[in-house]
Amino acid sequence: MSETETAPEGDLQDATVRRAPKYAAFIVVGALVGFLATAIVTMQFPADPKVGLIASVAYFSLFGVSAGVAIGALIAIILDRRSLKRTRSVRVEHAEVGDPFGPDAETPTTP
Repeated sequence: MSETETAPEGDLQDATVRRAPKYAAFIVVGALVGFLATAIVTMQFPADPKVGLIASVAYFSLFGVSAGVAIGALIAIILDRRSLKRTRSVRVEHAEVGDPFGPDAETPTTP
């Protein structure tokens, strides 16, 4: 297509553009924060000598990590719902891009 030609109307499509959060990142960060919070709180109390500190932290981190994952996912859902308000519609042109080194293209040779 030359610069003076315009695309036919059939190639244009409507698309919705918005910024959406990555759920996995929020869930992982929530799990890490939950584990750190659980470890800090568990270390504030004396450990049972029969069980040990590491076993206590591991046991209570089951609850802390679960709560952190749930809170991280909830924050991601809230941000995702808020991003729906900031959507905008644009007109886009569909273009097919081929392989520059396809079967018909000349491959550069090295000396």
